[in-house]
Amino acid sequence: MRYTIRDYMNFYQKVYQLTKKIPQGKVATYGQIAAIISTPRAARVVGYALAALPQDIPWQRVINSQGMISIENLNCPKKLQADLLRLEGVEIISRDGNYFVDLKKYLWQPHKP
Repeated sequence: MRYTIRDYMNFYQKVYQLTKKIPQGKVATYGQIAAIISTPRAARVVGYALAALPQDIPWQRVINSQGMISIENLNCPKKLQADLLRLEGVEIISRDGNYFVDLKKYLWQPHKP
């Protein structure tokens, strides 16, 4: 199946709408977001969407499935994401130059309809 620009734009909008729902003080994983919007194998594309996001999206609340801040963006370094999460009350563990969040404590569990 070939995807069009419109398909990607629709996917990105779904990512943004869902990311806005993550409450302050909680995190979600790239894979979790992909699964919730019915594209469970698109975790990497969720990352691409967040790299291109508008200003009003709480991008800092999305981390990898290991609980690690894995952003690779010179404009928004890992430390910035860690600092923003700390401001929201999320405890950050720093280890070997990486930042981790305890998913058992901070993972967002959205209610299913």
